[in-house]
Amino acid sequence: MFVSTMKTDPLLDRISICKSMDQLKQIHLQAIVRGLSLNPLICFKLIVFCCTRDPGSVNYARQVFDIMPEPKVFIWNMIIKGYSRTNRTEYAVSMYVHMLRRDMKPDNYTFPFLLNGFTKRAGLEFGKGIHCHVCKFGFGSNPAVETSLMQMYSLRGDMSDARMVFDTCLKTKSNAITWNIMIAGYNRSKRFNESRKLFHEMEKRRIEPTCVTLVSMLSVCSKLKDTTGCKYVHGYIYDGRIEPNLVLNNALVDAYAACGEMDAALSVFRNMKARDVISWTAMLSGFLNIGKLDLARELFDEMPVRDSVSWTAMIDGYVKQNRFKEALMLFKNMQDAKVEPDEFTMVSILTACANTGALELGKWVNVCIDKNKIKNDVFVGNALIDMYFKCGEVGKAVDIFNKMPKRDKFTWTAIIVGYAINGFGNEAINMFNEMLNASIKPDQICYLGVLNACTHTGMVDEGRKFFADMSIHHGIEPEVEHYGCMVDLLGRAGLLAQAYDLINTMPVKPNSVVWRALLGACGIHKDVDLAEIAAKKLIELEPENGGVYVLLCNIYAACNRWDDLHKLRNIMMIRGVTKTPGCSSIETYGTVNEFVARDRSHCRSEEIYSTVEMMTEEVRVFGYAPEVSETFLEIGE
Repeated sequence: MFVSTMKTDPLLDRISICKSMDQLKQIHLQAIVRGLSLNPLICFKLIVFCCTRDPGSVNYARQVFDIMPEPKVFIWNMIIKGYSRTNRTEYAVSMYVHMLRRDMKPDNYTFPFLLNGFTKRAGLEFGKGIHCHVCKFGFGSNPAVETSLMQMYSLRGDMSDARMVFDTCLKTKSNAITWNIMIAGYNRSKRFNESRKLFHEMEKRRIEPTCVTLVSMLSVCSKLKDTTGCKYVHGYIYDGRIEPNLVLNNALVDAYAACGEMDAALSVFRNMKARDVISWTAMLSGFLNIGKLDLARELFDEMPVRDSVSWTAMIDGYVKQNRFKEALMLFKNMQDAKVEPDEFTMVSILTACANTGALELGKWVNVCIDKNKIKNDVFVGNALIDMYFKCGEVGKAVDIFNKMPKRDKFTWTAIIVGYAINGFGNEAINMFNEMLNASIKPDQICYLGVLNACTHTGMVDEGRKFFADMSIHHGIEPEVEHYGCMVDLLGRAGLLAQAYDLINTMPVKPNSVVWRALLGACGIHKDVDLAEIAAKKLIELEPENGGVYVLLCNIYAACNRWDDLHKLRNIMMIRGVTKTPGCSSIETYGTVNEFVARDRSHCRSEEIYSTVEMMTEEVRVFGYAPEVSETFLEIGE
């Protein structure tokens, strides 16, 4: 009679329509006043609200649970579910253990509720033990439990055990959900070919794929650049076998874009009934990936809504095409739009700062990272090191390196190369030795830094040793850039014959960098005969490069070979070869100003030239005479 009355009690209805914890607490207070605080049905309703509804509080549910004299298994399950859905897996596991100690056996719902909250970490720590309990209590063939076990194993990256559970499912009955979990698990483990095999097996067994299945398969196509696979999956939509939702359409656009099939991506994009920022960003990234930067910018400007991902993609597109000034301008627009940058944005901006010498902006970015608590991971740290070194702030770069809690091989490479380009050869070599002592294997770029360090410090014997160690100790075959460093090292040291011999015995074809290194060394040591050989090779490789002619002209001038100089200049005039004007830049108040020779495009050019003339006159008064031995070509142009 009492239970029947309770089922119609208004308190139960009020709990069901409750909107907040404050309302729930008021209803709970009424139950206490009426002497119903220990009523199992009231307690169950309170716990269900707290553990399954968004406004709920599992801590409050636990308080209600703790005063219940003998809670049934479904009450225990609900508390476990509450902990799982709020990502408090350790509490859920602890609750399960507590349940066993109270001689309460699990039922069909216990393990799914428990396992569904498992993260990768929890799976690694508790997964095997829970699986043993599943078998012990006889739930090994329960479909919901099997699905949860598969999800747990796939999250922890243990696809062999996930597959074992999956194969057991196939012996009885499986549905699209189990197949989706396995395909997604293989994707997560980057075993994309296994995902593809499983999808085809799914089709053979006549199990209808869902939108989730197709999204996973489009991810496979995107990673493998599988255009045929994209078209195959698209066929499910085109033939009407699957009604696409926004997520599936976005995945299709992204897959086509990743494969470089922008016409197909654009067709899907235009036919979408609804689009969001992900749709637009997928198209944007596709155009950027195929180098259509200006087209990407047009699309970016058309976007109705832009998030940090779309802003960062556009900024990074400019950076990758060396249009650093435009990247910095776009970043300012991003700030004006009040869009918060993330760590990926900062890496792109720091790269732009490094390549334009925008030190002040780079410093501001550094402060912004700390102030706004942007994730300062190893990629951001590496970008900061690179920026400070390229802007000449060696001390700050080293300070960032020393404070990094985690370093990868790119971190070590950045500091070695940074030391080298700033003339700190000994420090670069010492850092390289530290890297080896830390059991970090160097790569090709790292060795370029070390060889450059030897070049700037004139350490010929050390350079030869490092060059030999590349292949002997680390299995790295020297590339043309490494030979270029060795030619530069030997040439600067005056060992021109050895440098030339090295070029002639290279296993790879020497490029313009190698010959330019030799030509530069010939200029330093005034070896005209070898300079002519190097210049001839360079002209064959780069016939339109005026800089080669200039270098040779300067060598002729330094050796008083005026007839040869005039002949070469006549050849330049006949061939229409001109020297590319020099370019320089300076940062003022966070803005990078660029100038080329005789440039009057700057808005304050009159002031600039007036100041230069004034400074030139002042230094001339103090006896300064400019070095003109290598400026004859510019005077005649």
